[in-house]
Amino acid sequence: MSALLLFDGVVAGYGGGDVLKGVDFEVPEGGITCVVGPNGAGKSTLLATVSGVLRARRGNIRFRGRELVGLRTRQILALGIVQVPQNHSLFPLMTVRENVEIGAFTLRDKPLVRRRLAAVEELFPMIRERAREKAGSLSGGQRRVVEFARGLMLDPALVILDEPSMGLDPRTRRAVFASIRTMNEQGRTILLVEQNARAGLRLSSRGVVLENGAVRLSGTGREVLDHPEIGALYLGLRTDPIEVHASPNDVGLSFDPELSDKQT
Repeated sequence: MSALLLFDGVVAGYGGGDVLKGVDFEVPEGGITCVVGPNGAGKSTLLATVSGVLRARRGNIRFRGRELVGLRTRQILALGIVQVPQNHSLFPLMTVRENVEIGAFTLRDKPLVRRRLAAVEELFPMIRERAREKAGSLSGGQRRVVEFARGLMLDPALVILDEPSMGLDPRTRRAVFASIRTMNEQGRTILLVEQNARAGLRLSSRGVVLENGAVRLSGTGREVLDHPEIGALYLGLRTDPIEVHASPNDVGLSFDPELSDKQT
């Protein structure tokens, strides 16, 4: 797969401090890339740099070869990048349909808006079934699906999801992940930041581990999930001390040994 989104030496932060300290990785077109890591690793800051909320101090972020650093949020949106935030962002007193239609706020072509709405209703039948209900009456998982549908109204090439399973029970989380897979199968590239590392990496074609503002490990989702050190540090698979034997020569994996002695 070719890279749809490229991070090249990205340094970013707030005030006088850097949170991201030279981030390098690619988001392959057509896949699901999951970014995991401990709290404070820089995951939220990473997404802020893509959406234009935070400008990178150094480095490049390229989308289909075009530089994103320095662009305004609306310009980035127009390129085909949509982000669904971690916190629920629906208007509770508006109907499901009204919330979805807000996603097309930059479009002036009403027939196009109607076609887009029909497409997301086909993709997520719940949108049609609950169209006249107030968004505030929906469950957490249903609200997530409405947020996904709203994002698709602009027909984005890249959908960025920030902790979509946060606060959801296991059954609802599985339904939300099924919706993510459905979006991907319809041709959307997904960049996913997920606090449930096991579930996120199982879903994903690529996995990236952030630690202390840098990429510690990257590979296929399965390779990252099965890596013994990552299992111990982030997935709770064991609690006894371990030695790091990973090498850049590991098949399919990219590992930064300089980060191995840092505390999370």
